[in-house]
Amino acid sequence: MLRRPPVGSTVKTAHDMGREFRVLSKLAPVYPKAPRPLVHCDDLAVIGAPFYLMERIRGIVLRDRRAGGLAIPPERMRRCSEAAVDGLAELHGIDLEAAGLADLGRPAGYAARQVAGWGERWLAAKTDEVPAIDRAFAWLAERIPAESGPPALLHNDYKYDNLVFSPDLARVVAVLDWEMATTGDPRMDLGYTLACWVDPDDAPHLQALAFGPTALPGNLSRTEVAARYAAATGGGDLGDVLFFYVFGLAKLAVIAQQIYARYRRGLTKDERFARLLDGVRVLGATSTRAIELGRIDRLEE
Repeated sequence: MLRRPPVGSTVKTAHDMGREFRVLSKLAPVYPKAPRPLVHCDDLAVIGAPFYLMERIRGIVLRDRRAGGLAIPPERMRRCSEAAVDGLAELHGIDLEAAGLADLGRPAGYAARQVAGWGERWLAAKTDEVPAIDRAFAWLAERIPAESGPPALLHNDYKYDNLVFSPDLARVVAVLDWEMATTGDPRMDLGYTLACWVDPDDAPHLQALAFGPTALPGNLSRTEVAARYAAATGGGDLGDVLFFYVFGLAKLAVIAQQIYARYRRGLTKDERFARLLDGVRVLGATSTRAIELGRIDRLEE
């Protein structure tokens, strides 16, 4: 399989194929769910962009909210969602020293840097006013949590469509897309996963943004995801889960806005991106409602 940056990307710190190759080179020997990297190439003359090749992983990837039309019984969907959460907990339990990844990032002050950094990315990519996103970043900046426990390896894009499942959906056999991997507070990783996890009683416009079939019958709810993760990581207190969820929503909004900005500037012609601004507004409205209600679930309007 070949990995390359998206066409038209102008974010200098993202899509570093060399970095992702180096991370996987160290991670694959100690973490079987990491694809084994094969060849890295930064010669633009080959395909017009840096890239690397990795081993092909066979299995099932759930890419859309209807599971590609598959008829998945609720009990199987339940096992699938449990396996996804357990997989995140397993990832966060990786021994950084044993993997040679202890120096991958700067875990001290990670949450504060993430809030500030994604807030700056928001301002750089903004094409239209979305006050709810501005308010979300202001709210987050005032509530930076104290660090809890040792740093962990963070995937930073852990959701259904980056997981490869066994045919019976009971096991995660591989985790894909490691370009944003770093070390830091694992609760930030959980918050992003929660933001991608749409419940069946969420508003229809939020369900339309689902990254995978999280709303199909049998899935854990967002609250259950957080509870299972806490149990799988030793039963500790997750702290202010609302903070991490709102951060995840804001981060998702920025990612969508960056893609939309590339489209507006003519750097990509993919018409699927033309309505991403609507998604940014939905994520902003969801963050506002979560903050007002003080919870991560039952956000229906």
